[in-house]
Amino acid sequence: MTTDTAVVTATNTPASATDTDSPIRLAIIIGSTRDGRFGPKVADWFAGHATLRSDMTVDIVDLAETPLPTALTHRPGPEDVAALEAVAPRLDAADAFTVVTPEYNHSYPASLKNAIDWHFTQWQAKPVGFVSYGGISGGLRAVEHLRPVFAEVHAVTVRDTVSFHNAGGLFEEDGRLKDPEGPDTAAGAMLDQLTWWARALRTARTTHPYGS
Repeated sequence: MTTDTAVVTATNTPASATDTDSPIRLAIIIGSTRDGRFGPKVADWFAGHATLRSDMTVDIVDLAETPLPTALTHRPGPEDVAALEAVAPRLDAADAFTVVTPEYNHSYPASLKNAIDWHFTQWQAKPVGFVSYGGISGGLRAVEHLRPVFAEVHAVTVRDTVSFHNAGGLFEEDGRLKDPEGPDTAAGAMLDQLTWWARALRTARTTHPYGS
């Protein structure tokens, strides 16, 4: 059971009536913490699209800059609590998530699984989109592994993804895409889906708190 490992560090407080009409709060999670990682470049590109929207605000949660404890426990000590408090309230405040993930050995990074497992209510009844990158597979095998994990914590994953195959050759040094047309279209489609689901689920949580 998920609750055997997850530490609930915040409550999934329903939004107020005025919140239902306010911009969607999107948390973009950079999953890789590896030295020399490519993730921030991909995340910055995607955040650039999201911040252009008037119906959305963006918070980038970089797991390399906000490292979480690696040993799960229901009784975290003071240092662990401080680390969790740097992340959990930001996830709790989000209406939707985009996970930026590479593919490591046919799956996703341990740092990302650790972040998921430390939290529970923060994910509930909220939509999750994926931006993946890698070699020939474009990180899509990592995404397929993530979908059932997020289902277990009661999140809703959107269908469309953004994926970068052989990602290192697709970006300029300054982070711009060499051929942006396809990825730009994919990003717009996924953000539209996230926004629809985020508004619908935020309204649902307001009128009928999840799990009540």
